[in-house]
Amino acid sequence: GDGSLSRTCGLLIIDEVHLLADERGAVIESVVARLHRLVESSQRQVRIVGLSATLPNYKDVASFLKVHPSRGLFFFGPEDRPVPLQQTFVGVTNLKDRFRREQKMNDVCYEVVSDSLRRGCQVMVFVHSRKGTGETARALTERAMKEGSLESLFITQGTERNGDAYTRYAERASKSRNKELTEHFYNGLGIHHAGMLRNDRKLSEQMFNDGAIKVLCCTATLAWGINLPAHTVVVKGTEVYNPEKGGAVDLSILDVQQIFDSAGCPQFDTSGEATLITSHDSLAPYLDKLIKAVPIESNFVKQLADHLNAEVVGGTVTNIQEAVTWLVYTYLYVRMCRNPIAYGISADQHDDDPMLRERSKELTEGAAKEIDMHRMFRYDRASGNLAVTDLGWVASHFYTRSESIATFNEMLANLPDPNDANLCHIICCAQEFENVRVRAEELREVDDLKKKSCAYADAALRLRKLLCPFSRPKLIFGGGSSSSSAENEEESIVRVSCAKYTGFD
Repeated sequence: GDGSLSRTCGLLIIDEVHLLADERGAVIESVVARLHRLVESSQRQVRIVGLSATLPNYKDVASFLKVHPSRGLFFFGPEDRPVPLQQTFVGVTNLKDRFRREQKMNDVCYEVVSDSLRRGCQVMVFVHSRKGTGETARALTERAMKEGSLESLFITQGTERNGDAYTRYAERASKSRNKELTEHFYNGLGIHHAGMLRNDRKLSEQMFNDGAIKVLCCTATLAWGINLPAHTVVVKGTEVYNPEKGGAVDLSILDVQQIFDSAGCPQFDTSGEATLITSHDSLAPYLDKLIKAVPIESNFVKQLADHLNAEVVGGTVTNIQEAVTWLVYTYLYVRMCRNPIAYGISADQHDDDPMLRERSKELTEGAAKEIDMHRMFRYDRASGNLAVTDLGWVASHFYTRSESIATFNEMLANLPDPNDANLCHIICCAQEFENVRVRAEELREVDDLKKKSCAYADAALRLRKLLCPFSRPKLIFGGGSSSSSAENEEESIVRVSCAKYTGFD
């Protein structure tokens, strides 16, 4: 409508625009593409500003944002950095024993940290798990106690103009509900990660900023938008768990550069030092990426169907031809033209169709067919028209993925009369929850909850298993279901069992 944000926005600032390479980058592409099309249709000017400290192919991003190359594009190289940064890369010899490899990295980390502390500088140590922050702080403490340097190097009586920072924060740290924060404070260290309460995270930032602690062990979230007086930054390890791949992957070079930029902030220091500690095998690839500056690619294809549905719901796309035009405004299209092979386009295809209109049509038609199959909008293949449905409207407004809608459709087709438990189970099967895992510290609470609130469920499940061999298979016709008499008896027994365990007659 006329009062929508897109129609009232006059300035769009995109900080950390290199996130285009991240799975969240699809949202940036969708927002910018819609805004550009709106500007063209309404002839109302909107200013777009993109900012990044780690952007190798900045000209491609400038093309995506429709930036004038001579008037609106500004590039600042390392020589323009107000604070010079010394970068060090350390490769630890590969050890098959994970414990020994971690211990070796801790030893190297301690040497870097202690050297910086001897020169009176503060240090931030970045690790890649919440649990790792406490473990690294503990490892540094134990090594410092062994070397006899804990009190002389780590435990600070840092002062500021208005008083003694260490004394001033001691009482607040002792009252924190986070036992690890309290424990490490008295050893001159701090921890910081997204799993901590907001007040505890803020307290860690303030203590480090005022000099009450000299070493802060944290995750990469602290490198985004928060400036702290760290002269030295250490990245300990480069293996990051990827839930989609079900294993560890190497930390992106963009993330490494983002963390490195946390060292030596202009308002606090005149120089900075950054050290990356990784395995010996990973050392060469990181140096190679740093020198060659690998361009960032688009991840828009993975979420094309969801964003196309959003455009159809918003009324900005009504047919396949408009969908192809919309796709041309994305960063995906810019990179397909620059690096077609990375997007499955052969050299012959690119020569025959240099503007990639046919490839764009293939992508949009594929996405339209997928969404039509999920009944999120109707796609008329003859005319190419796209018509929104209530299901698509709900999915768009509540940010529900098309894969989740497909799951809901399939499961609800087999449950003509679902109860509350069925609905909870269906929601838990959504794609959005695929990577949610129960943490070790949550197991006891979940187990207690199961014993107190779900006592009848186990008995009902056992009855189902006992009756299963005697039940005839369920027949499904066109989304409906027909249950056998044996299954009806099974359901009755289960309901009686549930009633018995929940105290009802």
